[in-house]
Amino acid sequence: MPALLYSLGFLAVYLLAICTPWGQRVENALFDLGTDNREEAWIYPLSGAAYGSTPLPPMELSAKPTLMVGLAVIVVITLVRRCWWQGCAALGVVILTTGGKVVLNSTLPRPDLVGAPENLLDQGFPSGHTAIPAALTLAAVLVASPRVRPYAVTAGVLWLACIAAYSATMGGHRPSEVLGAALLACACYRLATWLSPAPAPDATRSPRALPAITLTLASAVALASAARNDTLTGSLVSAATAFVCASLVWHAAVGRPAHNAPD
Repeated sequence: MPALLYSLGFLAVYLLAICTPWGQRVENALFDLGTDNREEAWIYPLSGAAYGSTPLPPMELSAKPTLMVGLAVIVVITLVRRCWWQGCAALGVVILTTGGKVVLNSTLPRPDLVGAPENLLDQGFPSGHTAIPAALTLAAVLVASPRVRPYAVTAGVLWLACIAAYSATMGGHRPSEVLGAALLACACYRLATWLSPAPAPDATRSPRALPAITLTLASAVALASAARNDTLTGSLVSAATAFVCASLVWHAAVGRPAHNAPD
């Protein structure tokens, strides 16, 4: 069951990065690189942190409006296409991912194993900003028409690459928190398609060149969104994390369809 594999990946990231001393040391060092001089990040003008700037959704205060608009679009598409079960499954993916993020943030402990400063003790696993584009992208797979689906996934993956890189490079979240959000969304998507009584969407058929083009563009978007003038290491780690997130969601969306639950 693919949902179980994604869940195990989620658990592995949490245990290795957050529940081990060496994992905490590595991530705390990377986190410090992002929290200092946020203005050095190339994406800073689009982050909403700059005075008078408009954030790229779902950055800063645009997170909730972005989520509400996304849910509304899913409802409209469901009504227009009359894909009732797929629409319910899509809503379930978004609600379960974002709601699960809130529950996990408040229940998963972050033990201090290395005597970290107080500003590094906050529990942010998984990342909420990353969970939103990941969940909405996978929800689009369920309700979009077969012709539109590959391009909707491509747009969503590029959006996710940008937001995941932003979350890591700006010091808002550690790499494990960003990666955990993508894994959570993938697990919820696979669970929803497996439980849905409606047929799961066919494996997304896309032009042969589209996967290579999408992942190439995702890597470019991740590199540009993660770039900072003051640290090459932090930029590359953030970009790599964002690319892995984009690849996970792409694979979940266009891979083999999930099995339905037995009647």
